[in-house]
Amino acid sequence: MQDMTEGSISSHLIKYAVPMILGNLLQLTYNAADSVIIGKCLGEQALAAVSTAGPIMTVMILGASGIGIGASVIMSRFYGAKDMESFRREFSTTVIFSTLFSLAVFVLGFGFSAELLKLMNTPGEILDMAVLYLRIIFVGFLFTFQYNILSHSMRSIGDSKTPVRFLTISCVLNICMDVLFVAVLGLGVAGAALATTLSEAVSVILCIRWIGKRLPELCLKRDEFVVDKGLLFETLQSGSLTALQQAAQPVGKVLIQSVINMQGVVAIGAFNAVCRIDDFARIPTQSMGSAIMTCTAQNRGAGHKDRMLLSFRKGVLLILCYFPVICGITLIFKTPFMRLLCPNESLEMVEMGVTYLSVKAFFFVMPCLTNSVQGFFRGLGHMSVVLAATVIQISVRTLGVFWLVPRIGITGEAYASFLGWFLMLIF
Repeated sequence: MQDMTEGSISSHLIKYAVPMILGNLLQLTYNAADSVIIGKCLGEQALAAVSTAGPIMTVMILGASGIGIGASVIMSRFYGAKDMESFRREFSTTVIFSTLFSLAVFVLGFGFSAELLKLMNTPGEILDMAVLYLRIIFVGFLFTFQYNILSHSMRSIGDSKTPVRFLTISCVLNICMDVLFVAVLGLGVAGAALATTLSEAVSVILCIRWIGKRLPELCLKRDEFVVDKGLLFETLQSGSLTALQQAAQPVGKVLIQSVINMQGVVAIGAFNAVCRIDDFARIPTQSMGSAIMTCTAQNRGAGHKDRMLLSFRKGVLLILCYFPVICGITLIFKTPFMRLLCPNESLEMVEMGVTYLSVKAFFFVMPCLTNSVQGFFRGLGHMSVVLAATVIQISVRTLGVFWLVPRIGITGEAYASFLGWFLMLIF
């Protein structure tokens, strides 16, 4: 646990953000390893099938994360105010709602997987593989949602380390099962999806066991499993705005992916690879945004307005030091990164990705700024501002992709991203 209402703000931000950075980098390392295993063992078409399903998976994950973030802001506020009765009622309300909601998403997603992929202009030669992969992933969403709720609840009291430990176990297990199911047993894309689902189930079990033994603040007794209608309304109001904000990006990515899909299998594979690298680059900015959010929310609950503003200022200064590092790494290692993430025979795919990264590396300064601002506004409870800014960003980016990509290739997406981030920051 970490009480951010007193002590050094910079120290709190670093202690909170670093475990999240490590955990998220580990998660992305798994995602990259998953792509490498599929690309090397199953070839271009299997990699493209998994890549096509990726934006839909991202919508689900970020939607779940949005509800978790919205609830964690409320919980952090109660924790900062030392109102533990309201804190526990909020946790109970969120857990019950998330269980019912995840069941509904699973039923609808499993039944309409093929229709979703067809709407994204998925090429016919990879459609069956993509449908099979996506349906198994929808089963795993039942666990994905619960892990997001439990991990965000731990982070609301300043515990960002424990979720990382469980994520580490889950990712290592996932990679081992990927090798077993895909490379050894030859289960194809179904094996990759099954490995993801099983590892997510393990992470949820570990969270529940840890809460029962070590976190009495989150350990509810049977009679405490109730839904507080007032808190449910506040959670849905805050969480739905956050979920919409979280989901707005991947919804735009679904549209962007549909444009990429029309450029052919090579472009699909190249774009999937650069997105993996882009995700790695932006993880520290997102983690610092979460640290700013939690620190701001706890101090808001305690009534410390001066510390709320300092949380934002110090967070921005810390994350801006990261930009020259990631820009340099991307420019130096762009070719080795692409060779690692692409199938052995796909030289055109590698060249396409290298050209993209040569441009995108200079634009990483923008998420350093925009994620910090978003974290601050979330901590203040101004979710509608974050939503509006995100809608502006993804709308401009998507329109830019529709105009530029057919003319100059996937590098057009890099320019469109910069323009979207710039207008978001201005707003």
